[in-house]
This record gives sequence, structure tokens and C-alpha cells, in this order.
Amino acid sequence: MHADTSHRLAQLKRQRYIFAICCIAAIGGFLFGFDSGVINGTVDGLQASFQSDSVGTGFNVASMLLGCAVGAFFAGRLADRFGRRSLLIVSALFFLISAWGSGVSGGSLEFVIYRVMGGIAVGAASVMTPAYISEVAPAENRGRLATIQQVAIISGLFIAFLSNYALAKLAGSSTATLWFGFDAWRWMFWIEMFPATVFFLALLGIPESPRFLISCGNQQKAERVLATLMGEEEGRAKADAIRLSLAKDHAPSLRDLINSTTGRVHRIVWVGIGLAVFQQLVGINVVFYYGAVLWQAVGFSEGDALLINVISGAVSIGACLIAISLVDRIGRKPLLWAGSVGMALTLCIVAYAFSTAVRVDGQLSLSDDMGIIALLAANAYVLFFNVSWGPVMWVMLGEMFPNQVRGSGLAIAGLFQWLANFVITMSFPIMLAGIGLAGAYGVYAFFAACSVVFVMKAVKETRGRELEEMAYE
Repeated sequence: MHADTSHRLAQLKRQRYIFAICCIAAIGGFLFGFDSGVINGTVDGLQASFQSDSVGTGFNVASMLLGCAVGAFFAGRLADRFGRRSLLIVSALFFLISAWGSGVSGGSLEFVIYRVMGGIAVGAASVMTPAYISEVAPAENRGRLATIQQVAIISGLFIAFLSNYALAKLAGSSTATLWFGFDAWRWMFWIEMFPATVFFLALLGIPESPRFLISCGNQQKAERVLATLMGEEEGRAKADAIRLSLAKDHAPSLRDLINSTTGRVHRIVWVGIGLAVFQQLVGINVVFYYGAVLWQAVGFSEGDALLINVISGAVSIGACLIAISLVDRIGRKPLLWAGSVGMALTLCIVAYAFSTAVRVDGQLSLSDDMGIIALLAANAYVLFFNVSWGPVMWVMLGEMFPNQVRGSGLAIAGLFQWLANFVITMSFPIMLAGIGLAGAYGVYAFFAACSVVFVMKAVKETRGRELEEMAYE
């Protein structure tokens, strides 16, 4: 009995340790979310300070995404050479520099440079956090632990929205002077320096991925890490399994993404790209990046619009918690399918509500009833996204690729994800001036409907499978 109790206590200790290091890695997701969401409350300040038009403002907002594409692409390859943890540490430093620089910028060019640096950090963290978590988590809990990434992203967005709202309220508006003679919108960026510092310091205390250690020949260190994660006996067995899996392959290369027999890109790579792109084509980041602008466009005040962002953030966190409870019980594919159907329906409702807006004194305005319908449908859309595509896409990208191409596969999928994000973000102000909010949300509803077909035809379930079992086709 005593031995059995000791075993259970040791197992519980290991589970807590795994949870702790996954949470530390997921701070990268928190900063990803914060850095993405903080721009939402600063659009008016950027326009006023930099005298930019709608296209210029769109580029100021979207410029970070170019850095994200670069960071995501190179992080996967560099992580195969230097390690997952090492790349996360570098991204933490970039987060710090970007947060400081974005707040002190005196013009659009300087601002864009610092935002691109932040984007590189976001891109690197976006692919390295799920990769790291998937490589230290046991198969039976991998979905739940990988979903922490999306909880962290949404928590970062929520805290950014809450911080923006509080700072704007303290100052009177985002463009008003707050502390030490600096405008409130600048402080919105500087707040991020605190979690970035915590991320950097916490990363110094977590181990490197055991799969990376074995891939570069450091078997003994990998066994020590795996013993901490799984216990001595299971750790040695897992180290041998990883070593045998990697022994069949050569050093990772982008060429591995192409089938040497057919000369075509492996199907699994196209599925990863499809998952990454569809997650953006449904328009979720328009809500996250332009939420304040969106609601002000149909008659809400700046304060009310920022408060709606806070509500959406809270809904998102609740949805992610639901996803954590379901992803390892019912699987990835059912969640993706249900989310696609839900998003398509709610986006159609939002598009219809916005189509009824009328001009009052030169400003668009919704009736009280349609305003409530638009608000409820938009938050239902956010809920459907965050219980499905939000977390599940990152879970699947972190686990679906074979060991040989995990870094390269994540790099390519991450590149396409951020390029799609850039296109959607850049195009929204243009669509707003052209086809209007109803037209824009109609486009997003169309892509949500297309994603239903993609999930049914292309996506294969990965629940409960060991990473060493993942195949190219």
C-alpha cells in the first residue's frame, strides 16, 4: 500500500511539473494574444499621431503580421538546429524590445520596424509553443495541454482589451495624455513589458524538448528530462522509441516536405496549410484587431466598443475552457466540424444585422434590436471559433506531422497562417470602405462554410496517437 501511494504521489508530482512547464511555454501564447490585441485600442492614437489614412492605418496594424510570417517560417527551421526552448527565449527578448519601441515611436516607419520585431516574436512563439508542449506532453493529455496555448492567447487578448479599456478610461480617451506626459495609447504598448520579462525569466527554468535533445545526439540529457516527465523506466523506454524513430531519418530539411517518389508535396503538408489558412479566412482577427473600429462604425462610442472587446475576450476564455474538456474526449475533427458550422451560421446573422444599418447624421447606426442581435451573434461566433478552430488548429499543427518534418511542417503552415492573417487584416479597412461591414462578414461566412467541406474531406483524427506514430499520409 505504501509503495502504491508513493507511486501515485510521484505520478502526481510529474503531472504537476508537466503542467507547469507547459504553462510557462504558453506565456508565449499570452504575449502572442496581448501583442495582437493591444493594437485594437491604439488605432485612433496611431491615426492622430502619425496622420495616416485608412490604407496607412491598415498597414500600421497589419505590419506586425509580416514579422509573424517571417518568425513562424524561420523559427521552425532554427528550432531544429538550436532547440525549441532557445527559440522561445529569443522571442521573449524580441517581445520586450517591440513593446518598448512601439510605445516610443514618433512616426509610422519607426513604429512598423518595432511592430515587425514583435511580429517575429509572435510568429516564433506561435509555432514553438505548440511544438514544445506536444513534445513534452503524454499522448493521453496532449490535447488538453496543447489547448493551454489557445487559453493563453485569448487571455492575452482579454488582458490587452481590459488594459486598453482601463487606460483609455483613466485618460479620458486613447489619444489623451496619461502619465508623465505620454498619451494613453503609448502606455497600452508599454504594459506588455511586464509579462515579457516574466516569460524570459521563467523560460530559464524549463528543460529543452527531449525529442530535440535526442535528435542532436544528447541521449543522456534527454533521458534525464524524460525521467522527470515520465519516471525512470518509462523515460528510458520512451527515449529508445524516439531514438529508433529518428534513426530511420536524416537531418531535418525542407526537402522532406516533398515526396521523393512522386516529386509532390506530401498531403499532410497541404492539410496543415489548409488548417492554418482557414483559421484566418473566417475573419476572427478582424474582431481582435479592429473590434473597437468595427463597433464604432455602427454607432457605439469608443468606451462602449472597448468594453465589448472585454466581453468578447471573456467569452473566448470560457470557450477555450470548454475546448480543454472536450478535445481529448471527443477528438479534434468533431470540434473543427461543429465550429465551422456554427461560425458559418453566426457570421450570416452578423452580416444580415449589419446590412440593416442606416446613416444618421452621416454616421452608420443599427436599431436597438439589430444592435443586440449583432452583438449576440458576434459573440456566439467568437465562442464557436474558440471552442474549435482557435485551439484545435494549434493542437493539430503541433502533433500531426511526423518527427522528421515537425519543424519544417510547422514553419510552412505558420508562414501561410500569418500571410493569410496579413491579407485579412489589410483588406478589412478596404472592404469596410467598399462593400461595407455586411459584405465583409458575408465573405467570412463563405469561407467558414468552405471549411466544413475541408474538415470532412481532408482532416484525419489524431486523438490518442503517439507522436512517433504520425505518418506522412
